[in-house]
Amino acid sequence: MDFLAWTAATGALLLLMSLASGWIHRGPVTSFGLYLLAGILCGPWMLDLLHLDIISHATLALHITEITMAASLFITGLKLRLPLRAHSWRIGLRLAFPAMLLTVAGMALLMHWLTGFSWPLCLAFGAIVAPTDPVLASLISVNDARDDDALRVALSSEAGMNDGSALPLLMLAVLLLNYDNTNLAAVGSWFGVDVLWAIGGGLLLGYALGRLIGLLATHLRSAHEDTAPNDFLALALIALSYAIAQSLDASGFLATFAAGVGLRRAELQVVRRYPPQDLPEEQRVMPAETLVNPNQRLEHGGSGMVKSVGLVVGDALSFGDTIERLLAAAMMVVLGVTLAQHWNVTGILLGLLLFAIVRPLAVWLTTLGCGIPLDQRLLIGWLGIRGIGSINYIAWAWVHGMVGNQAQVVIDMALTLVVCSIVVHGVTVTPLLNWRAARQRNQI
Repeated sequence: MDFLAWTAATGALLLLMSLASGWIHRGPVTSFGLYLLAGILCGPWMLDLLHLDIISHATLALHITEITMAASLFITGLKLRLPLRAHSWRIGLRLAFPAMLLTVAGMALLMHWLTGFSWPLCLAFGAIVAPTDPVLASLISVNDARDDDALRVALSSEAGMNDGSALPLLMLAVLLLNYDNTNLAAVGSWFGVDVLWAIGGGLLLGYALGRLIGLLATHLRSAHEDTAPNDFLALALIALSYAIAQSLDASGFLATFAAGVGLRRAELQVVRRYPPQDLPEEQRVMPAETLVNPNQRLEHGGSGMVKSVGLVVGDALSFGDTIERLLAAAMMVVLGVTLAQHWNVTGILLGLLLFAIVRPLAVWLTTLGCGIPLDQRLLIGWLGIRGIGSINYIAWAWVHGMVGNQAQVVIDMALTLVVCSIVVHGVTVTPLLNWRAARQRNQI
């Protein structure tokens, strides 16, 4: 197939997915599952039209997944409008840190027991497959800033923060693999820089940048009503927060998530300071982007400030969401193509153990005493989809020296597990959420 043929095929696929979006939303397979299927169809297993290998292009895969993850984390943070002291945030912290550490440890133990591989390799595998994915979890994450469902907020905040606890463990595994005589000084440096500073610095830098730019953009738009749309504000915040954090050895992923949270806090600050008096009281607490018309002329004073921040946040959400979905779709097609070269049956077994035992048990232990209903704890334990975040970790590990025959097997298992998660969780998420909704209706 030549360039025009591939262009037409891409357009046809995107058109089909757009027109069938309603059916897909109600059906048993997610849109990302269908993109994965399209990749398998074009790959060596089926039509043999494409030959792509994520590992052979690890550096490119690393950068593409970085952009995709950063965009998704920013949008996730921007949608979380609940106060930081809310109970759902505390649940998210438990899931992102204690539960994540238990999941990594559990998968490392199972990997060592099943394969006999070295502990650093097993630790690397656990760190790769443990984090839940913010990109592919669209069905279980918050829909928009008005969504305050406790289950969705907990899962979204977990997905936004768990890279901060998993990536340092992968760094430690690669450190142990590459240095036979790793000393206490190297481990101490890892803990100080890659754990404490990376997590704390990433969150602080991103939050401060998001809040500052949010307030600045709001004031400028309010003062100059002919200001151009803020389509690129999301891209600017994603790029700046990620680049600044990474250049200072902080976590770029946590920084982009915190930048989204910071921009949302800026919106909350403006709305609280200038409550829209011309609206009914029950609507004054709604997100500013839901209260304004993009074609409406800005007014001076408090009402103009609310409309301005609404336009700023609304444009950022729309543009960031488009980037996220486009890059995620491309990565799913590539994953489907490359699967033929990395399929591993043991990865299926490890996936089932992760989905049915390790993740639910970790969630159960870390949410004890939180007052969460039993059905919600069970759903949180099951609904932990893996995806592009794990692919990013695989590429990062390969680029930073996790090579060799056993490392290749670990990567094959991890890629197989990711595909199993996309299929299994994608098929089960809609029925489970429908069951939960019906249960909630019956309890009213």
